[in-house]
Amino acid sequence: MTRDSALEFLGEVTVAPVTSVIRDIPTEVMLGPDDGMPRACAVNLDHLQTVSRCRIGALITTMLQTRLVEAGNALVLYNRQYIGSIS
Repeated sequence: MTRDSALEFLGEVTVAPVTSVIRDIPTEVMLGPDDGMPRACAVNLDHLQTVSRCRIGALITTMLQTRLVEAGNALVLYNRQYIGSIS
């Protein structure tokens, strides 16, 4: 989730886990072979984490602009739900 242009300056990055367990919820973004993934999977935007760059493995794929928009929309939805639950 961290911008590519910022990576060289940071010791930590924000990531969203990718899982083959697809729950079909609004805070997931579906990916598959057309997106460069080996099989159908989901980016789980409910569980963003900040981790050390040394813990990140090899690049598998990069998200297309359309998928980045979907991820942004999922994060907006997550924030609305979260903020609404603490109000």
